[in-house]
Amino acid sequence: MRVALHAPLRARFLRRYKRFFADVETVDGRTLTVHCPNPGSMLGLDRPGADVRCSSSDDPRRKLRHTLEMMRVGRIWVGLHTARANAVAARALEAGVPRALAGYGTVEREVTVPGDGPRSRLDFRLSGGRLRAAWLEVKSVTLAEGGLARFPDSVTERGRRHLEVLLRLRAAGARAALLFLVQRADCDRVAPADAIDPAYGESLRAAVRGGVEVFAVGARVTARAIAVERELPVLL
Repeated sequence: MRVALHAPLRARFLRRYKRFFADVETVDGRTLTVHCPNPGSMLGLDRPGADVRCSSSDDPRRKLRHTLEMMRVGRIWVGLHTARANAVAARALEAGVPRALAGYGTVEREVTVPGDGPRSRLDFRLSGGRLRAAWLEVKSVTLAEGGLARFPDSVTERGRRHLEVLLRLRAAGARAALLFLVQRADCDRVAPADAIDPAYGESLRAAVRGGVEVFAVGARVTARAIAVERELPVLL
């Protein structure tokens, strides 16, 4: 349950700005502006001087060659690239993790929700076998308080809309689930960040009461791979 990753550029984090830009200083003293692929606040991670690793691309269409992939916190790396979470989740689903979602023969990605408008999509639709088809949305988690991972790290209206869509699908008879993918290996449980976005916490609990299933897995991030290590309990 691992996704290969190539992040050879070692650097020191300087600052993040305009949401998707970050400045880093390489080990040979160069200052580079790199793409920051994390739309959240990066609360607890936006720390000047922290070690980071970046991937590189030779695509001439890209404005920025390098992408910020991870940041060092203590003894572990924290994955900052939110889009990586879906690739990791796909590999985990194929391997039967979470166990409650094992047994599906087909895993579709980025699927439009019927009757909910052309722009409404969820990350996965699972089908095949004898199980009822399931819709799944994945959330990348980087915020932690001790060993407790929390989501979100900033107010997320989009996240609440996803919960509403899942709840409507469940009310219509489909199976609907949310997966928190924790991109750091120092957490052993997950909970909503009520102090940051109480409305999200309320929506999450309402969705669970309505039959939406919630799961979490923890992943270890290294310069070469992101690997799911274990399932984690979700505290509501």
